[in-house]
Amino acid sequence: MSSGYSSLEEDAEDFFFTARTSFFRRAPQGKPRAGQQKEKETHNYLSTEEIKEKVHKYNLAVTDKLKMTLNSNGIYTGFIKVQMELCKPPQTSPNPGKLAPGSNGCMNTLHISSTNTVGEVIEALLKKFLMTESPAKFALYKRCHREDQVYACKLSDREHPLHLRLVAGPRTDTLSFVLREHDIGEWEAFSLPELQNFLRILDKEEDEQLQNLRKRYAAYRNKLEEALGEVWKPG
Repeated sequence: MSSGYSSLEEDAEDFFFTARTSFFRRAPQGKPRAGQQKEKETHNYLSTEEIKEKVHKYNLAVTDKLKMTLNSNGIYTGFIKVQMELCKPPQTSPNPGKLAPGSNGCMNTLHISSTNTVGEVIEALLKKFLMTESPAKFALYKRCHREDQVYACKLSDREHPLHLRLVAGPRTDTLSFVLREHDIGEWEAFSLPELQNFLRILDKEEDEQLQNLRKRYAAYRNKLEEALGEVWKPG
């Protein structure tokens, strides 16, 4: 997997981002729920005609055959490329049945839809490379090139990368995506189970320290009692 390419049709059972029930959601049946309606409004940046026009112009400008497809329901699918820029080697799954490809430094291509969020893209990348770390430890950045200057901006988990790709056009020298470790506080990067495990370790260490302290003072007390006994012995 040297190209880092992942599509809807490949390895559908291995990585959730290739499953039809995840990244490519089916249209909801009946009346949409409140959460679904809110999500629909969130990525409704453009009208249907504007999307159609932009997808057409985007596909005319594509040079690598990675075109976008507009569906009848207004949702469009396409490709984004994400550069992996990690400061330390990632923790990977110990599953002996799978081999984790080299992740850091590679360019990975994901086939996603306009409904997919930044948070889902991060989870997809972690699953692709069998990384067991929490998604909260990572952030997706957009890198823009303007007037010989490079700007990097961290994206929120609810933004839609394919929409950004459509608006910017297919040129990666205009807009590119980068996955990095999340620049957050020391403890915010850990999941709840990890924090609970830290507490258990601290409780265990505290108990061990208390036991050692009791033993020290018990030994000290015995020596004092022995010394007092020697002093009060009849001569």
